[in-house]
Amino acid sequence: MAIRTKKLLKKPSPEARNQNMMTLIRKVHGMIDNPDIEKHRHSQDQVGALLGTGKDILIREVKIQDMDGEWVSVDRAHMKKYVILYCHGGGYSTGSSIYARTLTTKLAASTSMDVLSFDYRLAPEHPYPAALEDAMKAWDYLMLLGYGARDVIVAGDSAGGNMALSLVLKLKKQNRILPRGLVLMSPWTDLTSSGKSHLTRAEVDPVLNEEYLKSMIENYASGQALDDPLISPLFGDFEGFPPTYIQVGDNEVLLADATMLHKKMIQANVSAKLDVFKGMWHVFQMSPLKTAYEAMEKNAEFIFDICR
Repeated sequence: MAIRTKKLLKKPSPEARNQNMMTLIRKVHGMIDNPDIEKHRHSQDQVGALLGTGKDILIREVKIQDMDGEWVSVDRAHMKKYVILYCHGGGYSTGSSIYARTLTTKLAASTSMDVLSFDYRLAPEHPYPAALEDAMKAWDYLMLLGYGARDVIVAGDSAGGNMALSLVLKLKKQNRILPRGLVLMSPWTDLTSSGKSHLTRAEVDPVLNEEYLKSMIENYASGQALDDPLISPLFGDFEGFPPTYIQVGDNEVLLADATMLHKKMIQANVSAKLDVFKGMWHVFQMSPLKTAYEAMEKNAEFIFDICR
């Protein structure tokens, strides 16, 4: 009687699985990216509408003067005292509240807090300082609703992380009360691109490259001093800043933007925490992955901690 042997397939290593995932991310990002900026924006909105959903999520449109925005909430009893002001990414040239749903819905679900996202004016049609002016408009809207500054957590990803920092620097410059805390995911803090990771991670980053960053800088800040703290908040004065939590992937060109920010904040005696996620890419929290949800839980833990 012949005995058949079954050959066991060898499971790919974690490194191989991660490499396969980054290859997939690179392909998906390539499908969204488009030299026609309007088509790029439309593709992002389609992704946000597709992935930014949940059976217990409520989305309510809002008008902030002449600016569109939306409230993202969980459809259950939840915390009303504190609110999250969310600044979306997209290099200041693309992105929207709809695209940001890939993050705002997770943030609302993990914190059980209301999240306000807003559609600030985009470059190149509206270069600096239009976006920052709109962020101030969103902040003032929350104040008019009756929230105190200390009831607000400001969060953002990529260029939205830049905006969150710039907003707080602007509030500080105006001697206004600062928010309770900051949550930053892959923040773009340095438009001068001085960090070493712009070189060391150039080959592995599946999302960003220097050509893209240069075009976004040209759109947003052409003719401006790129080391202006309201354009590159890395060069700002962080004394008196609220507690800040930073997340970044170790496979992204903006790694140094996060690590240098963390170092400067610590030097300014800010209560700042940095988590570098091994094998992850730019704003990996958007992806429907276990690590993305774990990162969002860490965001929630930080927010709960500072809201005690």
